[in-house]
Formats: sequence, structure tokens, C-alpha cells
Amino acid sequence: MRILHQLRYYLFGLPRKHAIILMSIAVGIASGLVAVILKNAVFAIQFVLTDNFAISAINWGYALYPAVGIALTYLIIRRVLKGNHPGPGIPSTLHAISKRKGQLKRKQMFASVITSVFTVGFGGSAGLEAPAVQSTASIGSNLASAFKMNYKTRILLIGCAAAGSLAAIFKAPIAAIIFAVEVIMIDLTTASLVPLLMASLSALLTTYLFLDSDQLLRLEEATPFEFKHIALYVFLGIGCGVFSVYFNKIYLFITSRIQRLKKPMTRILIGGLLLGVLTLFFPALYGEGYDVINAFLRDDIRESTLNSMFYEVATDSWVILAYLLGLVVLKAIATGITLGSGGVGGIFAPTLFMGGTFGYLFGKLADRSLWFDSLPVGNFALVGMAGLMAGVLHAPLTSIFLIAEISGGYGLFVPLMISAGIAYYTSKLFNKHTIYTQELAERGELITHNKDQAVLTLMSLQDEIEDNFTPIEPDWTLRQMVKSVSISKRNLFPVLDHQKRLIGVVSLDDIRPIMFDTELYDEMTVESMMSVPPEMIYLSDRMEEVVKKFDESGAWNLPVIDGKGQYIGFVSKSRLFTVYRQVLMDVSNA
Repeated sequence: MRILHQLRYYLFGLPRKHAIILMSIAVGIASGLVAVILKNAVFAIQFVLTDNFAISAINWGYALYPAVGIALTYLIIRRVLKGNHPGPGIPSTLHAISKRKGQLKRKQMFASVITSVFTVGFGGSAGLEAPAVQSTASIGSNLASAFKMNYKTRILLIGCAAAGSLAAIFKAPIAAIIFAVEVIMIDLTTASLVPLLMASLSALLTTYLFLDSDQLLRLEEATPFEFKHIALYVFLGIGCGVFSVYFNKIYLFITSRIQRLKKPMTRILIGGLLLGVLTLFFPALYGEGYDVINAFLRDDIRESTLNSMFYEVATDSWVILAYLLGLVVLKAIATGITLGSGGVGGIFAPTLFMGGTFGYLFGKLADRSLWFDSLPVGNFALVGMAGLMAGVLHAPLTSIFLIAEISGGYGLFVPLMISAGIAYYTSKLFNKHTIYTQELAERGELITHNKDQAVLTLMSLQDEIEDNFTPIEPDWTLRQMVKSVSISKRNLFPVLDHQKRLIGVVSLDDIRPIMFDTELYDEMTVESMMSVPPEMIYLSDRMEEVVKKFDESGAWNLPVIDGKGQYIGFVSKSRLFTVYRQVLMDVSNA
């Protein structure tokens, strides 16, 4: 604590922009260390479990290990984390940005790291990128809180964590910055660009200290783009768009189905059994699958069949092409089973796996069926990865620059743009939102680059309800009403029935002309004076709906009721304007 106080004193003495730069570097270093820990731990577990497997035979360990990994993950969550599941990495981070002012729990700094290591290490078909982002986002969030930084700085440090994580894992610092802008929704301004750059660079250099300079995905030399292949890349983009829609639909369907099983052990047993069967016959589905992708980039199809019954099948046969199609179709299913049954991981690596496999399959089919001679199938694998990532994540720029950096140059920039753009457009026709944002968007909790919508998303209806209004009953006389008016500090009076349901409203302006006419005190009742409000606000309404109701009704105050019609309070337009202005200032000022 003494060190923290000293650091606070030092940072508070610096100009704000310098303090943010130092914190972004710290987050970047943390991102690099988290990436190193995740990759080394998973590699060590998989090496111990699979090193002695036979190359050309069925290995029964594949049927057992995934279930063991998910069971261990469940035990860690229950015993160590006290039941606090880290949740899906990037959706949880986006939810914290939109509804928790960017505040992530301290446990999330290590929870997703520990659990994902066992899930993926034991063969769960998921990625480590999302756990890395969640872990380092929590570090950035808590660092901002420790040094009393505002909302905008906290969100910026979360973006630095996302950029640092991808830069460390893929050694692609530019794509990592674009990822923070496209997916985490960080506004790219001069004030945010430098911290993102420093976080990405420091994460990259940190990984170089502990790991060799080899990239996770490696292509020795990409064959230059030839214009005569342009039609193939167009059709590849369409195919990637179709498979991205398939990935989204099947993943969400499977996870929702498995999660309907109420007992955790039932989910583990059923999910583990299904995943074990898939992995037993298709060992390439085991873990992240980057080794398989690298084999495709080298045009080495045999390596993708290691430890399986397909190893002895001729590499130029239609059986192998059917095997590749099986990998494409089953990867989404395996990922849904892994995460739906309790595993912890992300969809980034499965997306790249599906895209690389589909691109390679597409290149092989074109090479065999059409008039092209010796197509560069490794290029098609790369472009397929970009296409599927653009379609699944709705992040075309991230996919283009990531694959361009991985391939060591921009020789494939044109086909990357063609396939990523077409896949993104095709996917958007069927999926307005991604797996990351689907649930948040349905609840109206998704932050976007639309500043007005972002501010409204950050506002909470429950925080703006005023409940210090004096309720009255419809059968009250004017005499009773005047008595309530005399002790009330508000000029609105909700009329409630015996079940506390709102049936009308009386304003002070309604009774002012008659409130001193004593002859009417016992003749007039509240029911004869009340009016129906022009609009009702429901407790479940999103802030966009609330603002729309104020605009359409022209009212300055509207009542709030719950789903049963029971009165909650009032919301005033002037209060909403004040809060809107304050939130806008918080969002806009670093």
C-alpha cells in the first residue's frame, strides 16, 4: 500500500497525458506477461498429455481429456473463485464498459487466465485471446480506479489492454490497435492513439523477452496477387460470409441448448462426451488449432491429419477434401459445446481455424476442378482467415491488417480487402450483431461509436427515477386532496388504486382554480379531476425509448410503472438533460 501511495503521489504530480502514457505502458507490459503465461501453460499441458500419441492411429485420450478439462474448470470456479464464473471474455468486458462504467472485478485479473488454461490445455475447442483481453482489461480498469482516473481514462486503458493482448499473441501491433477501435469501440483520437500505440508496442516487446520472434501464424513467403485470380477471391468472400453466418447461428444455438441443462455436472458430462467423440475422430479440433493452420499455410495437408485415422489416406483424394469440410463444419459445433458446457475461452482462434481451413479447402477444390495451374493454396488459407474473421466479428479492418502483418507484407492486400469486405457485407445481411454484441444489443446495453446512443446506453433509468411524490386515491374528496397539497413539495400527484396501480395524475395546475372554493370541498373527487398521462414509462424501457416518449408527448414529467402497472415514481425531462450533459462530458473528456 505504501508503494501505491508513492506512485499515486508521483503520477498526480505529472501532466495528465504523461500519466496516461505511463499507465498504458504498464497495461501493455501486463498484457505481454499474460499472453506468455497463457501460451506457455497451455503448450506445457498439451505436450504432457499428447506427446506419446501414435501418429497414425486413434488415440483414446482425445475422448477423455476435454471432459476432464471442463470438469477441472468447473471445480476451480466453484472452489477457488467461489462460484464467480469469469464469463465470456469480450462480451463481459463490453458489458462492463456499457453498464458498469468500465469497472471490472479484481478476480477477473486472474480468473479467466486460470480457467482457460485448463479448458484449452485439455483440448477444449476455444481460444485464449478473449481470456487474455478480459484479464488485462481488468488490470487496466483496476489500475485506473487505484489512481482515481475518470471514466474516459478507464475505458481507454481497457482498450489498451485489448490492443496489448492481440499484439502480444499475434505479434501484429497495428491490427491490435484497430481491434481496440472496431471491437472494443474505443474512439480513435489523437489523445487515444498514442496510449494505444504504446500499449501495443510494450506488449510486443515484452513477449520478445520471453518468447522467440516467431509468429503464432507463419507464412514463409506469400505468393504475389495475380489479377486472374480475382473471381476466386470474390467467391471465397461469399463463402466466408455464408460460413460466418453458420458459425454465429450454430454457436448460439448449441450454447443455449446446453445451458438449459440446470445441473452443472450434467452439462459437463453431456458436453464432455460430445466433445470427446468429435475430438477422437477429428484430433485437429483439439485446442486452438494453430498448428493445423500453419500446416495449411505450408500446403502440408498430411500434418493436419496427425493422430487420426485419416493419416494414411492419400492426400490428393476426395476423402481428404471431405475431411477438411468436416473440420470447417464441426469446429463451430465443438466451440459451442466447449463454452456452453462450462469451459472458458473465446471464439477468436476457432474463427481463424474455420477461415483457414475453408480457404485451404476452397483453394484445393479450385486447383483440382478449374483451369488454373498450381494455385497458391496457402494464400487462400490466409485470405479465408480474414474473410471469416470479418464476417464473424464484424471487424473487416482488423482482419485485413492482422493477416497482412502475419504474412509479412501487403502483397495480398487486394484479395484481403475483396474477401473481407464481401464476407462482412454478406454476414451483416443476416446478422446485425456479432456473438460478442448480440445479447448486449438485445438488452439495449451496447456501446457504439454513435455518441448520442453511447451516452443513452451509459445512463440508467432506475437512477433517474424520483419517488418523493405524494400518492392520492381516486375516491378522495377535494378537501383531502388540498390537505395533501399543503404538505407536499411537488406539484404532481399520482392517483393509485388499492393495489398501488397508477390510474391517473393530478397536477397542481388542475386544482389551483378551485382549491380555495370551500363549497366544492366535499362534492368533487380526485377521480373527476385526474387525467391520464400522455405516456407511461415502463421500468424495462431503454433510455432511447424513454427519450422518444418525452419527444412525442411533449411532457416534462412522465410516470414510471413496472410490468404489473404498479407505480414506481416520475422521471423529469430536465433531470434527464442534466444527467445527459454530465455523461457526455465524462465520455468526451480524457
